[in-house]
Amino acid sequence: MPMLKALYLQAAYDLGDKEMEEVLADRLSFRRFCGFSLEEGTPDETTIWRFREAAMAAGVVEAAFAEIDRQLEMKGLILKKGTMLDATLVAAKHAPPARAAGLGATHPKEPDASWTKKGGKAYFGYKAHVGVDQGSGLVRSIDFTSAKINDSEVADGLICGDEAAVYADKAYEKKERRARLKAAGIKDRIMHRRHKHIAQLPRWQEKRNGLIARRRAPVEAVFSAAKRLYGLARARYTSLLRNAARTMAVFTVYNLRRASLLAGP
Repeated sequence: MPMLKALYLQAAYDLGDKEMEEVLADRLSFRRFCGFSLEEGTPDETTIWRFREAAMAAGVVEAAFAEIDRQLEMKGLILKKGTMLDATLVAAKHAPPARAAGLGATHPKEPDASWTKKGGKAYFGYKAHVGVDQGSGLVRSIDFTSAKINDSEVADGLICGDEAAVYADKAYEKKERRARLKAAGIKDRIMHRRHKHIAQLPRWQEKRNGLIARRRAPVEAVFSAAKRLYGLARARYTSLLRNAARTMAVFTVYNLRRASLLAGP
């Protein structure tokens, strides 16, 4: 547990492994929070680095997130009125390879990062995918992938199954997904996409898309907080596994902070 708490402190203060080693050795409050006594030594950066990878590989970081989510649910903070699906880009730690090498090029020191395009611009790095509880703004599900992975590929894993509705933009539209939501009794609030053989969406679909866009807009505030407060705009590590562990820790800390605001004094 002390090492897991150290990962959360790292996420909360956006610290690197060396910085974390130093503050654990220097700050009594950090040592006390993690559970290290004054008589024992604190972990160095290599120990922290190894623990992060081992804990993520063993499912410990994910299990801790799920347990905190369960406790927030027991306190009535998770509303289950709907799950808002979305993804945000996380820039790679290293500078991207030369554009002349093409969008399939990778960085030799960061092989899990990849290229994608958004809004006509090319980005190199990763994606953080989330399912956010409508109304509370709490994150209920997380996935972390290379940037080239389409948002829709991981969407089904972000749906919790107990929500009243699923809100998502047109990137998530699949007839099979709509059918599964209907079969599960979950309201389908996925935007309609204009297909090649359709010149323009019917007026009712355009109106429906607008209503859904307003409902799912709060998910952007979650990403904004994760990047502004916890540094998630850029990766800290060079592997997918370690960056996924950090992302999970960031949203765990975000949820705890958000829950304290929702619960009030």
